[in-house]
Amino acid sequence: MTSSSATADGPSDLIDGTEGKLRGSAAVGLVATLTLAVVAFQLNASMLAPALPDIAHTLGESLDAVSHVSSLFFLAGAVGGVLLARWSDFIGRKRGLLIVLSILTVGTVLCLLAPNLTLLLIGRVFQGASSAAFQLSYVILNEKLSRKMFGTMLGILTAVNGGVGGIDGWVGGLLTDAFGYRSLFVVILAIGLIALFSVWQFVPADHGAASAGRMDWWGAGALSLGLICLTYFVTTGGGSGWTDPLTLAFAAGTVASLIVFVLIEKRRATPLIAVDQLKSRCVWPVITTTVLALSSVFTVINFTVVLLSQDADHGYGLNAATSALMFLAPPALIGLAAAPLAGWLAARIGWALILRIGLGLCVAALIVIALSPGSTWLVFAMIIVLGITYNGLVLTTANGLGVLQSPPEAPSALPSMNSAAFGIGASLGIAIVAPFTASGGIGGYASALWISTSIAVLALISSFTLKTSPQAMAR
Repeated sequence: MTSSSATADGPSDLIDGTEGKLRGSAAVGLVATLTLAVVAFQLNASMLAPALPDIAHTLGESLDAVSHVSSLFFLAGAVGGVLLARWSDFIGRKRGLLIVLSILTVGTVLCLLAPNLTLLLIGRVFQGASSAAFQLSYVILNEKLSRKMFGTMLGILTAVNGGVGGIDGWVGGLLTDAFGYRSLFVVILAIGLIALFSVWQFVPADHGAASAGRMDWWGAGALSLGLICLTYFVTTGGGSGWTDPLTLAFAAGTVASLIVFVLIEKRRATPLIAVDQLKSRCVWPVITTTVLALSSVFTVINFTVVLLSQDADHGYGLNAATSALMFLAPPALIGLAAAPLAGWLAARIGWALILRIGLGLCVAALIVIALSPGSTWLVFAMIIVLGITYNGLVLTTANGLGVLQSPPEAPSALPSMNSAAFGIGASLGIAIVAPFTASGGIGGYASALWISTSIAVLALISSFTLKTSPQAMAR
């Protein structure tokens, strides 16, 4: 591999010297580096789940208190993804990714050395904010690789976003049992440092900013407050009820923050994302489709079916390990192969078309599950199908469209907002169906599954409102 400075001068490493599209060893080095960067973040999201009991025991805290280790991480990810990704439009991709991985490193050190839960949570907020590694990596791929390479390579990064082959959580459990939860942060720190060095070495230097002007920090602050209120509105509503005073307060905070955000954006020369662009059918259908897809299919795979499989009275009576191996690991593993193939196909026959095909097949699989929730092997078979259609086709194209449909003057605006839509959709779907799964009986699970299926139909409808942008067609 050659360094970034060498790749800029070596004609053998470029498809077109004027466009700066990489090929050969330079492209391989870039993709390997970006994969390492997103793995460094993803391990924080998926590897830590089995360690929560050990964290509670070691720090002398309750499991309820320790649950914030995950919730604050994902909340910080929704906010940090929007702010840091968009900031890179003004300061450069390489510099932005170096800052993101530095924040991840600082957060990991804090978590590793934390003597109490408070400091550990602060570290987790830093780690969560580094979710921008995904959005930045997607944009860098789009800017540095050819159209055909972009689709396949984006599929690889999307597969990582679904979990590192479904085995990261299992490895996290083994390390925790053998060495305690701090050993996980040692592994994450080592990978993060290697990723930081690799980005410095192999990601090409930027040649000017992608956006003129200055970062809209006031707009970013208003949108971040809105995302925080929206997240707590969903989680509080799902737990305490949608008419609970605290739930309604968060709803009011969400509306107020978003109104302020719109007012700020109308006055800015370089807004976070222009209000007129948000109204465009090139932009808003990407966000709504992502929210609805996560609210439906993600909820079925990662919540409803998991609970059903472990329900001894009305479900399959599996233990947690068997349930994970049977219903969580297979779609993640299948996604490793299906996501790059989905990107390859999308680059050739159309991103929106592959998204619609994937959503249509997801709806069909969800209908089968909803009709026969008590059939273990039929549900298992449909989960395998969803590994191809959802983890492969839908997630890859949703991420790709987030990059390709973003306004040319703000290349990271839509990817960052689409990233927040992933977290909002997952939280919203679980909050909606949780009361039905908790109601008892196979009928409760069936109701939850039919609700998710209906939301998937809405996602499919939303995808048909999407208008392909000129820059996406050019790609």
